[in-house]
Amino acid sequence: MEYYEAANFLFDLRRFQVKPGTESVRDLLAQLGDPHEGVAFVQVAGSNGKGSVARMLASTLREDGRTVGLYTSPHFEDLRERIRVDGRKIPESAVAEFVEEAKPWLIERAADGEPLTFFEVVTAMGIWRFGRADVDVAVLEVGMGGELDATSVVDPVAACVTNVALEHTSVLGDTVEEIAEKKATVAPGDAPLVTGASGTALETIRAVAGDAVTVGDATATDRSGADADVTATYEGAVSHQESAVSVGGDGWTVEGRIPLLGAHQATNAGIAVTLARQLGLTDDGTLARGLRNAHWPGRFEVMGTDPFVVLDGAHNPGACATLSETLGELEYDDLHLVFGAMHDKDHDEMVAALPATETVRTCAPTLDRAEDPEVLAEVFRRGTDAAVTTESSVAAALSAARERADEADCVLLTGSLFCVAEARTAWTRVGIDKEVDGVTAAEATLRGANVTPTDAEDVRGRAVHRVIKIRVPARQADALQRELLAVGGACATSGIEGAGELHEVVLTGTLAQFRSLVESLEGQGLGLPDVAGDIRAAAGVEAIDSGGEGLSGPGGDDTTGSADDCSADSRSYPWEHGTAVMGVLNVTPDSFHDGGEFFDAEDALERATELVDAGVDIIDVGGESTRPGAETVPVGKEIDRIVPVIEAVAGADALVSVDTRKAAVAEAALDAGADVLNDVTGLEDPEMRFLAAERDVPVIVMHSIDAPVDPTTTVEYDDVVEDVIDQLNERVLLAEKAGIPRENVVVDPGLGFGKSKRENFELLGRVDELHALGCPVLIGHSHKSMFELVGGTAGDAGSETVAGTALAAANGADIVRVHDAAENVRAVRVAEAASDPDGFERRASSAEPAETGGSGRSGRSGGSGGSGGSEP
Repeated sequence: MEYYEAANFLFDLRRFQVKPGTESVRDLLAQLGDPHEGVAFVQVAGSNGKGSVARMLASTLREDGRTVGLYTSPHFEDLRERIRVDGRKIPESAVAEFVEEAKPWLIERAADGEPLTFFEVVTAMGIWRFGRADVDVAVLEVGMGGELDATSVVDPVAACVTNVALEHTSVLGDTVEEIAEKKATVAPGDAPLVTGASGTALETIRAVAGDAVTVGDATATDRSGADADVTATYEGAVSHQESAVSVGGDGWTVEGRIPLLGAHQATNAGIAVTLARQLGLTDDGTLARGLRNAHWPGRFEVMGTDPFVVLDGAHNPGACATLSETLGELEYDDLHLVFGAMHDKDHDEMVAALPATETVRTCAPTLDRAEDPEVLAEVFRRGTDAAVTTESSVAAALSAARERADEADCVLLTGSLFCVAEARTAWTRVGIDKEVDGVTAAEATLRGANVTPTDAEDVRGRAVHRVIKIRVPARQADALQRELLAVGGACATSGIEGAGELHEVVLTGTLAQFRSLVESLEGQGLGLPDVAGDIRAAAGVEAIDSGGEGLSGPGGDDTTGSADDCSADSRSYPWEHGTAVMGVLNVTPDSFHDGGEFFDAEDALERATELVDAGVDIIDVGGESTRPGAETVPVGKEIDRIVPVIEAVAGADALVSVDTRKAAVAEAALDAGADVLNDVTGLEDPEMRFLAAERDVPVIVMHSIDAPVDPTTTVEYDDVVEDVIDQLNERVLLAEKAGIPRENVVVDPGLGFGKSKRENFELLGRVDELHALGCPVLIGHSHKSMFELVGGTAGDAGSETVAGTALAAANGADIVRVHDAAENVRAVRVAEAASDPDGFERRASSAEPAETGGSGRSGRSGGSGGSGGSEP
């Protein structure tokens, strides 16, 4: 079964009305062999804040080293987001496997007049996945109520009710007490229920659950949280990305930051911490680190400044009121609102709860449940004095609001998570330039985009020119197909039919056809001009127009840049002029290839001189090994290892990078003269991204599963390259939101970290696709165990490394990270000469000859951006 067939089967279940109860899900799980037995489950129920609490709890448990499943709803781009293990979406192959196994039984039930709903089956799929993945803990966000919700098929070891408000009254009851009674039934048998409810809702919860731990807001004006068992204090926004909170109970306190704004998030953090403590996680430092990494897209997510652009999924009056309060923490002049909502919501009350706004643009996501923008516009005209207009799409409304806003204003998009999902594609959309050299490769690309066999048959023979793959909402997909066909190109879209899903689109044509496509899109609505920018960059249309050779990376709006852009102060980095060579200098006794060789400072300095003489562009200094079994090095010890070396080599004719996953070590390295941060955990230390932004230095963000490497970890990829791009995309966006310009982010696919040997070679062969992220690409392959696939030896694969360097450079790598300098510098020169003989000859003849080695690259100039760097 193909993924699109499985997904369409699931989406078709949406036609069945909600049917409260757990019996059907219980029967389905029994049919599947009760995969949930042996898994520890936590249920998170409530009217608002469930998703935030679930995300915070999962993050803290992962910080404690546990394997964690997370089930949430709804999703943004595709249904796989609802089910995650250690942050990774359920693979397409697993969805297809589940549906193939469950479908005969589900059809039989439907034939008997007892069909299961979409939510019931997807909940069962999540529970099935968590059992198959053997997670330590699975956190389930309750869909509706508690007693009769599909997630209540499990017996939780811990549970909470965040709060209680009037919602889903036709199913749950007409009063807060009735709703609280149903939600409280999630209470575990062996632990007290955790809750942030108050008043009559709390009284009802206590009556039903028997025992409850209360979490209250210590700063509430009505003092309602003063007598709570656990108090949560909101200490305000630290920046537009983080706020400070304090959570305390009997004899313990957790103080730290969370990547969410709003006083209500302090209470959510208090509930998450209390649940984590019930599960045995009592270390305050681990809890604080987990909270700070609990990124939750679409929940007061500040995407940019000048003007502020805020995306928030508030979808009921209570959430809108909370949003208004949180918005008060930002300083801005005028507010420009983009609003779309489902037709079953209380629009009048939502509008009344929102703050005063200068302009309103109503819109509708691609979903049958979405309210007509004209109806929403009339509600705003009756309830506000704002200038109200309607737009054809979410993307068009957001684009118009951003154009209207001044730098000191704020653009707010809210009303539904479905609106947020479509809006967010302006930042997450990537156009991948695919190398298709024949029908077989074309078929693989089309299948990877979930194109049906019939549509693939029509397109595969024409996919012989430029091929671009992109994901967009349904209406944009239809427009792309129509416009490309009109100019003589070919286009195929995924066979997925679910409303609200992003559609994968494969575009193929000549450069002239892509130029015509871009020109036609730039004059249309539906947010298509932004899509045109991404296609233009991926296809190289801009460079062709100006006589160049093509650009890589997205460029559809002002939030992204090209790897070829220079920063505002015209600095230049060596990777902008060809493939740069990074030489490894490990100041460690236990690194896998050169452990102990340069552990002494004198030996390290001699090695640095050798690297520079051999022609490296960057010296990468590391004081902690990430090889399998390596022990963590304390911060102070790591600093003592690297700082003397960095201080000594900072004046060399090369940039200096520091290989560390700790922000405190990175800061000391920058103070000592380092120019670049190299983080193998992909900004896992939250302070790292803010440090890079403050110091305005490049940061290398690596895709990694474990650091140090855990050889027992296995990861399922549908397509390792595209899955890595997808996961790195969120890390790059995280860096941008912290204030790091995209041109200062270098991405590393993490060869050897959570990939098989075959998958490492696939990444090496498809390096250029990674440029879809709009960032320079680093490949670190030196002496790794991947070369055992071709007869090499892990840790001693010099010849294989040189061959890999030549391939990486030929395939588009901007930086190669190697241990052996001279031979790999020459490999890069060979690759560059083969790619562009005339250009290489011109550059080589104009460059001053090096005494030994040298990359032959001219134009290596520009500052380091660090506090004490050199100007190579």
